[in-house]
Amino acid sequence: MPRFITIGYGDPADYHRTPRSVRDAAHIEDAKLRSEGAVIGIAGAPVQVRNPEARGMETRDGPFMSSALPIAGFALIEAADLAEAIEKVSHVPCAVAHGVVEVWPLKETS
Repeated sequence: MPRFITIGYGDPADYHRTPRSVRDAAHIEDAKLRSEGAVIGIAGAPVQVRNPEARGMETRDGPFMSSALPIAGFALIEAADLAEAIEKVSHVPCAVAHGVVEVWPLKETS
């Protein structure tokens, strides 16, 4: 089955202004995704890794990409297609609490 990477963005203040009943229902959706085998996690502090031409590794603390909203977390989900993946994440906390969830099809390499 196809897999998708999701990235959830959201501001904690927006999360807390969302009605508790909506947030509770969203967390039930997260639990449902986990029960289907999704790997879900909260974003920690990023580290950039570079190794130009394999001549020496360089690391830098902090993100390379930026967003108006902070990254809240990531998930690896399975779905029959992109439309189903979108439906699956449309009710998770970031999607319903004034944030956004990006869905990236994972094209696996061998």
